[in-house]
Amino acid sequence: MPYPEMMVAPMRQELVRIGFQELRDAEQVEQAMDAMEGTVLVAVNSICGCAAGIFRPAVMMSLQGDSQPDHKVTVFAGQDLDATAAARTHLVGYPPSSPSIALIKDGDVVFMLERFQIEGRSAPAIASDLQAAFAEHC
Repeated sequence: MPYPEMMVAPMRQELVRIGFQELRDAEQVEQAMDAMEGTVLVAVNSICGCAAGIFRPAVMMSLQGDSQPDHKVTVFAGQDLDATAAARTHLVGYPPSSPSIALIKDGDVVFMLERFQIEGRSAPAIASDLQAAFAEHC
């Protein structure tokens, strides 16, 4: 059962405010992914406090560097079920994980941070991993 939208809205806005396109259903995911060329940062947002509370600040910090992905999209696991399922079809080779973040280049996942790689780490450490991936692939 999804959480009430009034609880989730601020968490959605954290990524939208920094330029992520929020995808709320499967059709939006497919349209966006089909239209995007180059690098796409896919953030699978989550309400989970143990990892998501670190995840969103880390993503924000990672985007302060010089190298940037061409596009940024987000889906919200546990809330927008169809959108999340559609996004996960593009994360070939990785099990469902939320929160998680993937860098896709020309349709292939070139970098992925799953929940187990986020949980228990600091936001600056996660941001550093993302910035290294951006420097290599963007």
